[in-house]
Amino acid sequence: MRQTDRQQLPDAMPDMYNLKLSDKMFSLFSDFIYKKLGIHLPQAKKIMLQYRLIKRLKKLKMKSFEDYFSYLTSVDGLKKELPRMINVVTTNKTDFFREPYHFQYLSENVLPEFCKQKHSRPFKIWSSACSIGAEPYTMAMVLQEFAEKNRQFRYNILSTDISTKALKTAQNAIYDHEMVDIIPIELRKKYLLKKKDQNQSALVRIAPELRQKVKFKQMNLMLSTYPVDTQMDVIFCRNVIIYFDRKTQERVVKTLSCHLKPGGYLFMGHSESIKFDGLPIERVKSTIYRKKADT
Repeated sequence: MRQTDRQQLPDAMPDMYNLKLSDKMFSLFSDFIYKKLGIHLPQAKKIMLQYRLIKRLKKLKMKSFEDYFSYLTSVDGLKKELPRMINVVTTNKTDFFREPYHFQYLSENVLPEFCKQKHSRPFKIWSSACSIGAEPYTMAMVLQEFAEKNRQFRYNILSTDISTKALKTAQNAIYDHEMVDIIPIELRKKYLLKKKDQNQSALVRIAPELRQKVKFKQMNLMLSTYPVDTQMDVIFCRNVIIYFDRKTQERVVKTLSCHLKPGGYLFMGHSESIKFDGLPIERVKSTIYRKKADT
């Protein structure tokens, strides 16, 4: 940190950058995070956690990790501070058209199959860890392109995430040009709008016809049951369970599968694999699974 930045800290405050997270406090925080988020933090993540928690100590003008932990685990802290702690601890790495073969399989296999069954209801798809919105808006582009060629096709997109900060960004649907460069040029021209504010000329926004197709909701995958009203045709849960231990992974996938209709698809991340006995899903392709029709 620059010397000028240090001088801007209030005199009564300790130098936050000299605070150290002890092994004892790391153990308390990591156990708490595992219980609430299902995320396992090994000892190697101590410095990362220390750095991220310092942001909250500075904001609350607290002098120690002990004080912060006492507040975080209090009745008031669980209500007010836990969502903010989640925002600084969780990682929201995401990209448009990430793992593009998933969207290719969706448009070339799953959607035509749905239309052949001549459903009168909308196609229902769920981005269960949507982060800042790149995944559900990619879904929206793919589904809208398909809808324009198949006039009877309608769709609903549900997007959930544990981070309220990430959800706010997703709902605003404003991104910089570097992030959207991966989107095919014809889709960029069709579904992205340049910001009118000349001071923000490097920003673009998802077109309103796509934004209105996506419903956002805060949700924790650690819940024993999910507040999702209906069974889904497709669920994306990508690059999430890699942060969970095996027991938590099995529980999350089992709960997700309860919200898939028979024959529905579950898309996982490229670094994740499911080998759980007794789950009502079967592998279709690498990282693509389907709920068994007789479950």
